[in-house]
Amino acid sequence: MSAGDANAKKAARKNLIAIACVFGVMAMVGAAFAAVPLYRLFCQVTGFGGTVKQAEAAPTEVLDRTVKIHFDTNVRNLPMTFEAEQTTQTLRIGETGMAYFKVTNTSDQTIHATAAYNVVPDKAGPYFQKLQCFCFEGQEIAPGEEVVFPVQYFVAPEIATDREGRGIKEITLSYTFYPTKGFDPAV
Repeated sequence: MSAGDANAKKAARKNLIAIACVFGVMAMVGAAFAAVPLYRLFCQVTGFGGTVKQAEAAPTEVLDRTVKIHFDTNVRNLPMTFEAEQTTQTLRIGETGMAYFKVTNTSDQTIHATAAYNVVPDKAGPYFQKLQCFCFEGQEIAPGEEVVFPVQYFVAPEIATDREGRGIKEITLSYTFYPTKGFDPAV
């Protein structure tokens, strides 16, 4: 083998390694951007980490056992008040409940915000399901405006029979309103 062939093979190998590194970096950057939406989707589908599921329909079975639901409200870096009209509700498992949350914009500017949510204990996430919620979309609240948002929910009957859910007697539904950058209500 001549010195020229050896140098050509070495250069080709270096080019191949460089191309593999570039593709590796691109794959890692792509995975980093995809991680958050994929994790959010995973949590919504499985109820992992106390993430509440959105249900298509209420259950047909209502049990005699009850669960006490606590409502917690928080605001992150927004000039507004946010509170539940009731701090607790008790409903039968499988029964559809309705809760109302009042938001008041205390500033002289329009607020664009979204509410994030979760439940505690985390293991209640798969059983606490919403039929309607203001948290599924961004909100635009005019200066001084007061808005009442409904949440329609139920606790799935499986909580009474699944090993993970059997001991749950109380659930806290927690919301946090945070500013939404680049909010466009038309989208």
